[in-house]
Amino acid sequence: MEIDSIIFDLDGTLWNSIAGICEAWQTVIANYPKITKAVTPEDMQGCMGLPMDEIGKKLFPELDEALQRKLMKEFCETEQVYLEEHGGMLYPKLEETLETLAQKYKLFIVSNCQDGYIQAFFKAHSLNKYFSDFECWGVTGLSKGETNKIIMVRNELKKPIYVGDTNGDAQSAKVAGIPFVYARYGFGKVEEYDYVIDRFEELLTLIQ
Repeated sequence: MEIDSIIFDLDGTLWNSIAGICEAWQTVIANYPKITKAVTPEDMQGCMGLPMDEIGKKLFPELDEALQRKLMKEFCETEQVYLEEHGGMLYPKLEETLETLAQKYKLFIVSNCQDGYIQAFFKAHSLNKYFSDFECWGVTGLSKGETNKIIMVRNELKKPIYVGDTNGDAQSAKVAGIPFVYARYGFGKVEEYDYVIDRFEELLTLIQ
């Protein structure tokens, strides 16, 4: 595989932050006695890969859009503070694999998250040194495929691949016109992909 760079999804590809996310939701919902719903890990797993506005609609379909937006804003602020301090669960051999990859390829993150979420990942785990750039829906307001294109143009990438775990990730690679590597250990079930890995470190074998 001839490549010059790797663009990664974050949730379900580099880490699993669901436990922290649920903690943040408990904190937010505690301020709204009329909301009796508890956000579970299963709820959040079904939301991974969605833009933040769609997550609000999926978690709280019975609430009006203004309250959905208010909840999501409070949640994002609470979540960022929590994850900066506590981090998430990194997938096995993540840092050593990133360190090896970064010696030969430029590494990037593109996520459908809010602005500040990728920075929380970096701050909690000190992994920013391996990445050349990152971008997210919270900044661009665009689909992940279009955001991939922004990263590609901004960094003059010629032969990138995208690594992710959901159908949305696969579609984003298709929109950007680049190969998709399915991280089968993550949250999603993907039927169409160019390559597949069952452990993060398998990237080393796949591309080298």
